[in-house]
Amino acid sequence: MENAGRKRQWGSERRSEPLAIVHPTPTSRKIVLGRLAILVTVGAWLYYVVSTIIRQFVNNPNPGFRFGFESISYLIVVTFLTFSALMYLMARQGALYRFKEHRRVPRGELDNHFANYKEAVTVLVPSYAEEPQVVRGTLWSAALQEFPDLRVVLLLDDPPHPTEPEKIHRLEQTRALAGQISAALSAPAARANEALATFRERHASPLAVHAPGADKADELQLLITEYEAAVEWLEAMAEAENVEDHVDEFFVDLVIMGLARELRLVLLALEAAKAQNTAPNPERMEQLYLRLTWIFNVRTETFERKRYASLSHEANKAMNLNAYISLMGKRWRREETAGSVVLRPSLVPRDDDLLVPDSTYLLTLDADSLLLRDYCLRLVYFLESAGNERVAVTQTPYSSFRGAPTRIERIAGATTDIQHILHQGMTFYGATFWVGANAIIRKCALEDIVEVETVGGFEIRTYIQDRTVIEDTESSIDLGTHGWTLVNYPERLSYSATPPDFGSLVVQRRRWANGGLLILPKLWNQLSQRRSQRQRILFREVLLRVNYMASITWASFGLLFLLAYPYDSRLLSPAVFIAALPYFLCMGSDLRDCGHRFSDIFRIYGFNLILLPVNLAGVLKSLQQGLTGDKIPFVRTPKVKDRTAAPAIYVLIPYAIVAFSVLTVWRDAQQGNWGNVAFASLNAVLAMMCIQAYIGLWNSVVDVVLGAVNWLYVAPKPKPKAKPESLVVPKTAEEVDWESILYHGDRRLNRDLRGGTDRRRRISLR
Repeated sequence: MENAGRKRQWGSERRSEPLAIVHPTPTSRKIVLGRLAILVTVGAWLYYVVSTIIRQFVNNPNPGFRFGFESISYLIVVTFLTFSALMYLMARQGALYRFKEHRRVPRGELDNHFANYKEAVTVLVPSYAEEPQVVRGTLWSAALQEFPDLRVVLLLDDPPHPTEPEKIHRLEQTRALAGQISAALSAPAARANEALATFRERHASPLAVHAPGADKADELQLLITEYEAAVEWLEAMAEAENVEDHVDEFFVDLVIMGLARELRLVLLALEAAKAQNTAPNPERMEQLYLRLTWIFNVRTETFERKRYASLSHEANKAMNLNAYISLMGKRWRREETAGSVVLRPSLVPRDDDLLVPDSTYLLTLDADSLLLRDYCLRLVYFLESAGNERVAVTQTPYSSFRGAPTRIERIAGATTDIQHILHQGMTFYGATFWVGANAIIRKCALEDIVEVETVGGFEIRTYIQDRTVIEDTESSIDLGTHGWTLVNYPERLSYSATPPDFGSLVVQRRRWANGGLLILPKLWNQLSQRRSQRQRILFREVLLRVNYMASITWASFGLLFLLAYPYDSRLLSPAVFIAALPYFLCMGSDLRDCGHRFSDIFRIYGFNLILLPVNLAGVLKSLQQGLTGDKIPFVRTPKVKDRTAAPAIYVLIPYAIVAFSVLTVWRDAQQGNWGNVAFASLNAVLAMMCIQAYIGLWNSVVDVVLGAVNWLYVAPKPKPKAKPESLVVPKTAEEVDWESILYHGDRRLNRDLRGGTDRRRRISLR
C-alpha cells in the first residue's frame, strides 16, 4: 500500500481509529449535570435581566436615548445568543436520553426479518465533477451493503460531451466505475448464489430438517468453506487497495475489513459449533447462506440526465435526483429529435427501451460519503418496525473521518461530530431535519410531496425542492406538512468528507448559511395546518426548528454587534458569562466524548470568528433571494487534493476583526472598560491564532493577490454573431437540417412574418 496524501500539519489529528458505532450509555451523573446546565443558563439570564437591565432603568429613570438603545440592543443580542446556547443544551439532553434507551437489534433478528424479503432499495449517488477515486469509494461502500435487493445508480451530472482532455479522461474513468464494480463482484456473487442453490437442493424445503443420511458436520463444513472464501476475497481486495490519505485508510479498515471482520466473527461461531459437535438448524444455515448473497449481489449502473432533453438540466443536486426518481417504475423509449434525445413512455415494450425499476425505498448518498456495512439493513428494519409506518426519512447523521491531516479539517470535523449529537437529540423532541449526505427514504412519501409542472412541453416532476441550496431542510418541512415524520437512527453508520482547507470550507459553509430564512414561512404554514387538525405540537419542537433555520442569522449579526459596537460597561455582568459557561463546558465534554480535545472549545470559537463573513454572506444571499425571487446557484464543495483558493474578502475580514479588536482593547483600556478589554483581547488572540492555523499567513497573501488579479482581469467579450438579414439558408437541399426545422420551427420566421404586403418570405435553398 502506498501512502502519499496531503502533507500532515502540526496540530492535526493523529488518531485514526473511528468512534464506536453505538454511542456509550450516558451515566446518570451526566444526565443530571445536563439538566443542571439548562437550569443555570435560564437562571443566569433571568438574573441578568433583573439585576442589570431592569435595575439600570430603575436607578436611572431618564438614562437618555443612547443608553436606552444600548441597553435594549445588548439585551436582544444576549437573549438570542443565550437562546441558541439553551437549544444546544436541550438537544444534547435529548440525545443523552436516546443513547441511554437505545438497544441494538440483534443480528439474528435482522437475518430472520429479511430472509424472505421482497422489497428493494435503490441507492442514488448524485455526482458532479468529482474525482473518480472519491466516487469509487462511495459506490463500493453502497455496493457492499448487506441487503437482499439492491441497485446502486451513479447519477453522473458532468457535461456528457466535454472538450478538454483532462475532463474527458475524468469522465471516462467515472463512467467506467459501475461496470468495474459489477465485474469485480461477479465471481463471489456467482459462488454465493451457487452455494445457496445447492444447499436448497439438499433440503426438500427451506424450513425442512436435514434429509435422511445427511451429515450435520459435513453441512457445517460446507458453510464454513463459503464464509472463508468470502473473507479471503474481501481481505485480498483490502490488500490491493491504494491508500493515499485518511479517507482511503477508513475505506479499507472500516468498509472492507469491517465487513471481513464481521464474517470472521460468524466463522468463529461456526468453528465453535463444529468443535462442540453441533450445528445451527437448517433454517439458520439458509439465512447465513443468504447473507453472503446479500453482500455480493448488487446491480450497478450509471445514469446521465444531461443526455436527455426532456429532463430538467437545472444545475443542482436536487434536480439531478428528481430527474431519475421521475423515471422510476416505467419503460421509456428513446427518441431522436433534431440532434437531441427525449424520453417518452414506451407503450409497446422493445428491447432497446430504458427500463427504470421501481423500489420501495431510496437511499440518497453524497459522492463523498461512506456507509458502514449494515446501514441499509438496520434502517429499513427500523422503518418496518411497528409504530414507524409514518416515518418518511431515517438516517444516521454523518460523522467525520478521523486522522485529518490539516488543522482546519480536524476542527471542522469536530463541529461535524457535535452536530451529529445535536441531530440525534432533535429527534427526541420531534424536530428532526433531513441532512442530505445520506438517508433512507420511503418513495411513497416523496410521491405525496411531488410538484408537477410543464417546462418546454415536457413534464417536470419535483420531489425534492430546489428553491434553496439546502434542499434537504425544505423537504423536511414539506414532508411534515403531509403528515410524515423523520427520525435519526441513534448509531454511527455513515461518514462524510470534511473540507481540508479554508477555500473549500468557505464554499460549504456559505451554502449552509443560505436558505434557512426562506423556509421559515413554510414552517409557519405547517404549524398552522397541524394546529387546525388538532395535532399536538411541542413548544420545544418549534423552538428547536426555528433555532436550526435561523440561528446562523442572529448569531452572526449578534456577534457582529458585540465586536463592532462599544457598549457601555454598565451593561456587562458576570451573569452573562455564567449563562454561557454551561454551553462551553457541555460542548467541551461532548468533544472529549467524540475523541477530540476539551480545549477545542476555544478553537471552535475562533473558527466561528473567522467564518463570520462567510455566514453573513450566506444570510445576505437568502435576503437577496427573498427580495428578488432569483434562485441562488448551487455551488458544490471542491474535493481536490490541492488547496482551494478562498475569495480575498473572506481572507481580509478576519484580519480586520483582529485589527478592530486590538483597537477596542486600546480604546476601552483608556476608558477603564475592563470587561470590553477582556472580551476584545480574547477575540483578537483566538482570531489571530485561527488565521494562522486554518488559513495560513502565506496562503492569505496568495489568496489576496489572486483576488486582486481576478478583479483586475477582464475577459474578452465574444464577438456577437451577425444577425441574418433574411431567411436565406446558404446550404444545398442535401445539407439542410430538416429535423431541426420540423421539431423546433424557426424563431426567426416568427419574428419576420409581420405586417405589410411583403409578409410572404421564401427560404432560398442554394
